[in-house]
Amino acid sequence: MNVTLRQLHAFIAVAQTGSFTLAAERLFVTQSALSGLIRELESSLGLRLFDRSTRRLRLSVIGQELYPQIEKILHDLEGVVSEAGNLKALQRGKVRIAVPQLLACTLLPQVMADFKALHPGVQLRMVDCAVESVMARVFSGEVDIGIGPERETNSDIEAAELFTLPFMVVLPKGHPLAAQEQVRWQDLSAQPLITLQGQFTDLLVSDAGDAARDLQQDSFMQVTFMTSALALVRAGLGITLCMPYARLLVEQNGLVMRPLVHPQVQRSFWIFTRKGRSLSPAAQGFLDFARGQLARAWA
Repeated sequence: MNVTLRQLHAFIAVAQTGSFTLAAERLFVTQSALSGLIRELESSLGLRLFDRSTRRLRLSVIGQELYPQIEKILHDLEGVVSEAGNLKALQRGKVRIAVPQLLACTLLPQVMADFKALHPGVQLRMVDCAVESVMARVFSGEVDIGIGPERETNSDIEAAELFTLPFMVVLPKGHPLAAQEQVRWQDLSAQPLITLQGQFTDLLVSDAGDAARDLQQDSFMQVTFMTSALALVRAGLGITLCMPYARLLVEQNGLVMRPLVHPQVQRSFWIFTRKGRSLSPAAQGFLDFARGQLARAWA
């Protein structure tokens, strides 16, 4: 059996108009082409759908039984096509993004708000989490996109660089180092440092090389979130290192930032997606938008 959509549309048009001539005009086909479609449908089904006479055309008993079912099939299909169009045009859809907590309370909300203003029908969900779990959320399928600092990926994760920023030192306003325009790594040797757990500290010290040799790593106070580190700095318990995009949050805590130099250590931020899995139009649209917004912000 090989029933086509053209045949079903022809059946509905003839049933509704009661005329091959009117149905052909509705479908913009010739009357002979329409008659051929009905013959093909009846042949495929092995059933007579219309009772014909020289004076009138009407649905057969079988045609009357099939009409509501075929009408529903076409109506449902039109709904599917319409929904696909809405998804493609970003009028509908859902996007889930995993980001570290600091990005979640600084850069990303404005990016989400700007995207939402352009595409109000798309639902956005942000999952704020520890840096080390961003890729895990992508891998598990909990989110569509992950954004975070560079980390070693596995074979199932696709990574694309987003932007690169230098580390800054965060200090209380009255701290002696706050009087300097720049802070050198060797200036940190006698300072109590507050850093993040996981790979953050190891990568930072490794990238600094010999300049970090005199740091008392065994006395580092490590926390999970940068907001906790900033609160500890505000309380006078040490200083911390973070990215320039946290400036507003730093200032809200009454703290100051200074460039960390000699050497300048940078951190790349990346977009993570699941390799081999296509994104929905909404997710791809947000990804392209976020890439452009964030790259321009830190060009």
